[in-house]
Amino acid sequence: MEIKRNGSQPSAKGPADWFTGTVRIDSPFKGSDAARVSGAIVTFEPGARTAWHTHPLGQTLIVTAGSGRVQRLGGPVETIHPGDIVWFPPGEKHWHGASPATALTHIAIAETLDGKAVDWLEHVSDEQYRG
Repeated sequence: MEIKRNGSQPSAKGPADWFTGTVRIDSPFKGSDAARVSGAIVTFEPGARTAWHTHPLGQTLIVTAGSGRVQRLGGPVETIHPGDIVWFPPGEKHWHGASPATALTHIAIAETLDGKAVDWLEHVSDEQYRG
């Protein structure tokens, strides 16, 4: 058993290559040895969002605070709230982030395939974000 105590890992800033706006990543976790699950608690300031991306084995988001937006390629921009759980199937191109006026926090969980959990793509334009 391993316990990672709250506050034992420093917060990290979301890299500009993968995010638009101010994003904080906390408590990242990754399975060891044969375990493939990884994830983190991610907080987006108002208007902040990921770039378009895919996950080889899919991704689950568990919304814990605030209000946000998600979109899969070709679909409408959807609003998400605390308690919502979002599943993106393997290979589905998508983005997620905060609403324009409210921050968003979610737990992001994905599995790795051949050591990779995400493929980052182009940034989401302001027009795409607005829907």
